[in-house]
Amino acid sequence: MSEVRLTQFSHGAGCGCKIAPAVLDKILASDFTAAGFTNLLVGNESKDDAAVYELNNGTCLISTTDFFMPIVDDAFTFGKIAAANAISDVYAMGGNPLMALAILGWPVDKLPTELAQRVLDGAREICGQANIPLAGGHSIDSPEPIFGLAVTGSVQKENLKKNNTAQPGDLLYLTKPLGVGIITTAQKRGLAEGDDIHEAIRIMTELNVLGAEFGKLKDVHALTDVTGFGLLGHLIEVCEGSRLSAQLNYSEIPLLSNLKAYVAKFIYPDNTMRNWQGYEPKVKGIGSESLLTLCDPQTSGGLLVCVDSRYQQEFEGCYNAKGLKRIGKMLPPSPGYVVEVL
Repeated sequence: MSEVRLTQFSHGAGCGCKIAPAVLDKILASDFTAAGFTNLLVGNESKDDAAVYELNNGTCLISTTDFFMPIVDDAFTFGKIAAANAISDVYAMGGNPLMALAILGWPVDKLPTELAQRVLDGAREICGQANIPLAGGHSIDSPEPIFGLAVTGSVQKENLKKNNTAQPGDLLYLTKPLGVGIITTAQKRGLAEGDDIHEAIRIMTELNVLGAEFGKLKDVHALTDVTGFGLLGHLIEVCEGSRLSAQLNYSEIPLLSNLKAYVAKFIYPDNTMRNWQGYEPKVKGIGSESLLTLCDPQTSGGLLVCVDSRYQQEFEGCYNAKGLKRIGKMLPPSPGYVVEVL
């Protein structure tokens, strides 16, 4: 059982399994957000990280789901990564998770059921770190292994953070380095160094608990997490939702150790180019390296935070020690581009 490589049983990996942005736009062309539900504060209209429903006492329920195929070979680690990734959507709304339900698809004729148990064990460990129960779930017999969570969370209405409320002049911060898509692709091809794989796994299994703290900060204007559409795609969502443009300082963007060595060998996930096909008309200043890193689909990536520039010194004083990096700023809308890479 220890010799089974889960990634060999799936055609995609992690959030790189996401449907390409251009294709997804066509699928979502019909508005399926029910009109008339005035308590639904966040639906599908802003492409945000989770749905949010206001209760009568000022508390809001956060509801989200996320699942994908294996991004690593070890079943326990796969469960941890999938759980951390799903729970992140609650933190990205400024909230705290309450409980989770498992979503499991398993090829029972191809893979031992003991491995599925290990996936669930990994998810339970992460749920324990988030102080929530893995309270149940649903499973099916599927051609490929699939795992994720449906997560319920809560947030006070005044602490709710959205991805479409950035303001001109806001400074952009990122809480995790980029590059897990590239490293895990190298691993699947047998080209990744052990230390680089371990660093990527550490990043992917780290909970984005800072989001709950950011929710309480009035000078944090907008918040989202960086997943399958890469930093560039999720920043474009922030820009278009807020009707602004953005400027990225590429030299300031944190990357995983040794990432440039893999980029130099043109190792990247297929979805990198699918992402870029949806972004190209909206981006100015992209280079050969920055295209591969900024469009790299992240799994359980960091938080992208939009902060009032007047709060810069205090914000950085509190959070720089926790790995947060300032990477750019929001600007008034530009007629020629959505995001400029310097």
